[in-house]
Amino acid sequence: MAIEAPEQGFAFWPVGNGDSTTVFVDQRRQVQIDINHFESSEAPDDPHAPVIDELIEILPTKDGRPYLPLFVLTHPDQDHCRGFPRLLDEVTIGEVWFSPRVFDEYPNDLCDDAVAFRTECWRRVNATIAAPAHVGAGDRVRIIGYSDVLDQPRLHGFPKERLTIPGSSVSDVDGEDWSHRFRAFIHAPFKDDQHGDRNDTSIGMQVALTCGANDLTALLLGDLKYPRLRRIFDVSEDDDLRWDILLAPHHCSKSVMYWKGAHDEEEVRRPDIMDDLERTATDQGCIVSSSEPIPTNNEPGDNPPHALAKKEYGKIVPQDFLCTQENGSGKKAEPIVFELEDNGAGLRGASATLGAVDPQQAVAAARGRQEAPPSAVGFG
Repeated sequence: MAIEAPEQGFAFWPVGNGDSTTVFVDQRRQVQIDINHFESSEAPDDPHAPVIDELIEILPTKDGRPYLPLFVLTHPDQDHCRGFPRLLDEVTIGEVWFSPRVFDEYPNDLCDDAVAFRTECWRRVNATIAAPAHVGAGDRVRIIGYSDVLDQPRLHGFPKERLTIPGSSVSDVDGEDWSHRFRAFIHAPFKDDQHGDRNDTSIGMQVALTCGANDLTALLLGDLKYPRLRRIFDVSEDDDLRWDILLAPHHCSKSVMYWKGAHDEEEVRRPDIMDDLERTATDQGCIVSSSEPIPTNNEPGDNPPHALAKKEYGKIVPQDFLCTQENGSGKKAEPIVFELEDNGAGLRGASATLGAVDPQQAVAAARGRQEAPPSAVGFG
């Protein structure tokens, strides 16, 4: 059964060590950032969410098909694009955002899902070049990158207004101005991040939703690690880094705050990045780990999620640390949903909506439990 979609807000789906984030701008305009749909998740006893099935249930329809105005791929690791071919087959996607550098640098290192995504992106690019003034829903594309990408022969004629340079914001989506409700500020990738680890090519952004005098802001940083996060905080204004919700990069990896530099013999704790994250958090900030349950400890070399990272986040999070795969009391984990309304914003449980609740009591009740609090945690 599909979740009750918020009028405006964010849903973080329990898809194991992977990302699937839905941004609800309003009931007819949604943004999907990454997808990680396991076929096995369609079984009732599988703990992961069948996110594509859920989306099909809650998306509006257009011309008889589910309609998603925007899909954003942070980077083409399989845990961020698994299931994209099915999504494309069953859902009309108005617009796609992507960064082409990663596909140039890793053409022989892509899973089938990433290849399908790349093929769709270049189809849209070609449609845009062929008729830039007449590109409609289903063909729209935005490139995230720097002006030199347009020097490539295959991008000659691609309109500059469809290119967004990191350090700038976007509110024009799927042919509409969403600025009264939605803003995405692009932080990454940096110009030289086409070399090295593919995670370093992640699109990192701050997504801000507005409802009257209230807002709800999420910092979504893909699989970025300490060096790129350090650069983001060095060059960005605090307003563009402010967060009510922080999606823990790389599924709660310790590579955010532990890093081995060129002159280090081993990984070193980097308190500076934690200080910056703490400084830019709002008083009601929550951290979400899109991952399997956090272990109590790790062995050297273990993949994320890392217990050490959760411990560090716990020192700086204003309200609570939440894990997608730990949310809910049944066999299937439930999405973590934040919603924004005229009277404020907050975290809601699987069946609760915003209401009169003491935020501090709600957070205190949630700590140490697997399920989300049964009432909303307010952001003011």
